[in-house]
Amino acid sequence: MEAKDPYISGKVSTDAYAQKCPVQGVVVAVLRGSVPDRGLSLIPQPSRAVRQGEVHELIVTPEDAGPGDRVAQIAYLAFVEFNNGGVILSGDLVTEASGAVLGVLSGYDMSHYPNHMNIVLRGDLRSGEERGLPLGTKVSFAKRPRDPQPKGGST
Repeated sequence: MEAKDPYISGKVSTDAYAQKCPVQGVVVAVLRGSVPDRGLSLIPQPSRAVRQGEVHELIVTPEDAGPGDRVAQIAYLAFVEFNNGGVILSGDLVTEASGAVLGVLSGYDMSHYPNHMNIVLRGDLRSGEERGLPLGTKVSFAKRPRDPQPKGGST
């Protein structure tokens, strides 16, 4: 019997991540340009493990996409080298060290893998160059807090 991916089969969700450490990186290349019909295919898995020293590309889309979706409209942000290993997760808030939001992680396109992974963020459709994103900018991927659930029974 072949094992099935627990995300695809619906046995596990992103809610399985009770806690995780933020993953930090630094911009090593600033990108320019946008494509109205890129056609990225996001993989169905909402999480990826990254290793310290890996370099991956950040791409932004205004589309409300998630794991398993296709993304047409994109702008190129940057390549980021990861300072620490960890898990990045669909729904993570991706920010600069200044607190400026780059976007919310939508998913991953593996068309250039194993050279690099395209990490797709939902956000403002402006390239890294248009944003004035400087080389060396520190970037953080952090889990957004869940909405508090009432304790006890229903109200």
